[in-house]
Amino acid sequence: MSFESLGLENALLSAIEATGYTTPTPVQIQAIPAALTGADLLVSSHTGSGKTAAFTLPCLQRLIEQRAQPGSGPRVLVLTPTRELAQQVEKAVKTYGRKLRWLNTACLVGGAPFIAQAKQLSRPVDVVVATPGRLIDHLNRRKLKLSDVQMLILDEADRMLDMGFAEDIETIVAATPQDRQTLLFSATLDGVVGNLARKLTTDAQRIEIAPAQERSGNIEQRLLLADNLTHKTRLLESLLESDDLQQAVVFTATKRSADELSISLREKGFAADALHGDMQQRARNRTLDKLRNGRISILVATDVAARGIDVAGISHVINFDPPRCAEDYVHRIGRTGRAGRDGIAITLSGPREIGVIRAIERYTGKSIEVHVIEGLEPVSRVPSSRRPPAARGKHHHHGSRDRSAQPNGRSSFRNARPGSGKGRSSAHGGGYAHARSATPKAQTV
Repeated sequence: MSFESLGLENALLSAIEATGYTTPTPVQIQAIPAALTGADLLVSSHTGSGKTAAFTLPCLQRLIEQRAQPGSGPRVLVLTPTRELAQQVEKAVKTYGRKLRWLNTACLVGGAPFIAQAKQLSRPVDVVVATPGRLIDHLNRRKLKLSDVQMLILDEADRMLDMGFAEDIETIVAATPQDRQTLLFSATLDGVVGNLARKLTTDAQRIEIAPAQERSGNIEQRLLLADNLTHKTRLLESLLESDDLQQAVVFTATKRSADELSISLREKGFAADALHGDMQQRARNRTLDKLRNGRISILVATDVAARGIDVAGISHVINFDPPRCAEDYVHRIGRTGRAGRDGIAITLSGPREIGVIRAIERYTGKSIEVHVIEGLEPVSRVPSSRRPPAARGKHHHHGSRDRSAQPNGRSSFRNARPGSGKGRSSAHGGGYAHARSATPKAQTV
């Protein structure tokens, strides 16, 4: 099937052709024609499936067919959970709408100057892409009205609910017309997302693309077992020295640990920087630009980056701290293996995190093979179900520094010197806060 068969205007088809895309993805094949009928949609689709175009193109088609009246507010409103995702969506709107000279957009996100955004809204705007919190700020200050919204899109709805935006979403929706068209995109359509969908949509058509176990076909998944935080840090450093690593995203559980780990890596000579929600938008943009331009090779990030980074050169994703939610694991590892390339996703698991690993395996329907690094084998007893086969699972690094020293595995972190990389269990969220000195030894695998 071609884009021409989806019923899109020539101006949009020309813009699509300029991007180099020739064949629509499964979610685009199903969602675009359905959206063009005016029906409400509930769409479950994974990262990298082309879902942004699946809702952007129908929105632009509707704007072409119904030109705005003088003095009207935005006719399309897109809500996203993060600043990076909002910026990506606005960029997609501009890319596919490049032939529409009259098209005006506004991106309303936190961490960016409020006055500059208010100035954008002082002129006619066709499409507003926003995070819920900042949009509420503009509504409360009466900088825009939503009474003319014809299409409401909730992108990554599950993530917005996870981040506590449920009340903000309800407030925003209440300010839009009841006869609007609503498109809800989410990794899952069950649970709280399903409850929200029932409130926001009418006779919605449900579209589900790719079950979870098919989501990471071009990403090799590995598991490295760590005795303690010191061991985990040594494993990370060894991985980052690998010759086959081009660029990596290292995920941590907290903002503090992202900052501390990136500083520690820079002190050891790695080109690393941090990305998390406490950073100003300008700083976040600067960090992402450095990653895209190759000025840094390692990005240490919290889950704020799990769904908002699209850099083709990321060869590795390393979960320094396993995610709290199994679903977030899929989004994290989706940062590698982009643009048709292969990728490697490595999770470092401490003794108290094995339960999280099992939950991830149940969710994805795929077992994560245990690997070891010579000289850095775990000392603590490994659960029998997690032991690597005798002749498999070895993880070798060529050209790495000698790291043959064995981690202690028995030392307590209570009296560790601040800044030494030890004793930071609460920051790194690695489950080592109650580590005991009597860790049982096991045969090295």
